[in-house]
Amino acid sequence: MLDMMEPGLLAALIGGFGGLILGLAARLGRFCSMGAIEDALYQGSDLRARQWGVALGVALLGTFTLIGLGQFDPAMTPYLGLAWSPLASIFGGLIFGYGMAMAGNCGFGALARLGGGDLRNFVIVLVMGLSTYVTLNGPLAELRVMLFPPRPAEGTLPGLAHGLKQWLGLSPVTTGIAAGLIILALSLSSRAFRADKKLILWGLAVGVAIVSGWAGTSWLSLATFEAEPVSSHTFAAPIGDTLFYLMTSSAASPNFGVGSVVGVLAGAAIGSLIRGHFRWEACEDPRELKRQIGGAALMGVGAVVAFGCTVGQGLSAFSVLAYSAPVTIAAIVAGAALGLHQLIYGFSFARKV
Repeated sequence: MLDMMEPGLLAALIGGFGGLILGLAARLGRFCSMGAIEDALYQGSDLRARQWGVALGVALLGTFTLIGLGQFDPAMTPYLGLAWSPLASIFGGLIFGYGMAMAGNCGFGALARLGGGDLRNFVIVLVMGLSTYVTLNGPLAELRVMLFPPRPAEGTLPGLAHGLKQWLGLSPVTTGIAAGLIILALSLSSRAFRADKKLILWGLAVGVAIVSGWAGTSWLSLATFEAEPVSSHTFAAPIGDTLFYLMTSSAASPNFGVGSVVGVLAGAAIGSLIRGHFRWEACEDPRELKRQIGGAALMGVGAVVAFGCTVGQGLSAFSVLAYSAPVTIAAIVAGAALGLHQLIYGFSFARKV
């Protein structure tokens, strides 16, 4: 296959396959991190949070099966290849979560809604992509590196499975598969959730999409002698990469992230058309647009500092049991809860009745 197309294009196709599944899951299966948080905090429903758990359980099972078969080296991922900074996870996660509440969506959710014709999220995607590059390589990069200097991981990989191997001698594969089974069991323990087969099915599909990223890029990295990086889905830097590629495609190659972004847009558009929900929408309230722009800018900064978004840390990093994943997700949820409280009740912390 490498004889017929360049590695970057092949990586984009691998990303596009998983992205298509994710876009369909968002529109047909209501898979959404912001929606899950809102449902849990204000609707008293944990169904979509359990759907996320199914996705994570499947991702863990698939990822550690690949590791056990020797088809995937987690040390090649940025989540375990770099030393973990707890402060970066907390600070970046809080900023990202608060920005997500202000914008009304994370990067993945904005892409999914844009695929359904919501032009308000076109602004969110553009601003988040720009903010990501400003923080990653632009004017804020030097400050970011000074405050949160990236360092290669030394010694034991910064993940739970490899930590337990060091401390207790447990096999990382056994730990990862056990964690996946436990999370799946907890997610499926609700009778109401088990009755909603659609939520379960699309949660499973999202987990498969994450594993497909690791499997496909691991094979490609080996075939190209590590010229192509090992990746799975995340939606911060890839949005910026996609914008950059659109502007410089004659001098640049596509990559996994670009394919993932395009795949989500395509999957969301297809899903919206299937459900008859595709329609063009625009923002009519300047105050709402201002809030969304500010939230998108915060998400870009937070995602770079925390090294991932709700999907990047919540699924991809979590699927290799990186220490950063649960800490970052807890910070994102806390930041989102603060932002939602502000939107609903203002700055008062006394609930109105």
